[in-house]
Amino acid sequence: MSLPSFPPSTTPREEIVQHLQQQAFAVLGAADLSQLLQHNAGLAQPAQALAALAPSWAELPPDTYLKDGGHYRRRRHACYVLQGQALQPVAHRAHWQPLQYNALHGGMARWFEPVTAAVADQAAWQALLSVLGQVFTAALGGKVAAPVWHIEAHQFRIDTAGGIGRPTPEGAHRDGVDFVAVVLVGRHGVKGGETRVFEADGPNGQRFTLSEPWTTLLLDDARVIHESTPIQPLSDTGWRDTLVLTYRLGAFQGPQA
Repeated sequence: MSLPSFPPSTTPREEIVQHLQQQAFAVLGAADLSQLLQHNAGLAQPAQALAALAPSWAELPPDTYLKDGGHYRRRRHACYVLQGQALQPVAHRAHWQPLQYNALHGGMARWFEPVTAAVADQAAWQALLSVLGQVFTAALGGKVAAPVWHIEAHQFRIDTAGGIGRPTPEGAHRDGVDFVAVVLVGRHGVKGGETRVFEADGPNGQRFTLSEPWTTLLLDDARVIHESTPIQPLSDTGWRDTLVLTYRLGAFQGPQA
């Protein structure tokens, strides 16, 4: 018997910063994300512009670094620096996390294929990274003057070709950054994939299932841990596509960071 699916409680865009400050996470609905992109970045027809990005998830190469022996994950990766409203790509680099934050894949330099220029050059892609950075800057509440964000962008497809797919094979975790955005791009023919968010230093938590494309979970990475449960096919092979964006002050994570 499958568990019931709970939709997330979303927060209006005008209250997203306050909500993020108060409880360390918030969920932005797709319509509010579109309004944020239009109002804060001047993106025309944001819903259509975001939808135009989605087909690229069907062309992601396999993740060859999975240490659990699985073949259920495909991904691409890119890095940027955001200062104010100026978003600059940086030279392609390895993704690295310490074992403290990723017991399964930490301590490894993982060289994923880069996000394609056809995606990275899209106004919707650039607006999304920039506008969410503005939200996180506001959530700092002025504690950091002129913050410079080091952003890592990960396109993920988790599929059920092998019967089960694991969005977070490392389990409940933090990412070792300041803020995280998990954007649901789409899901097809699967059950499961429940999102779980817990206080890092407390007993409280919430669970819900992101189902509407472009619904976005925002996390204060120092104050909460998160995970997504495995997905299983409903009939034929299914998939779950996400864009995970991490925002870190100071520098990118690396062996010397």
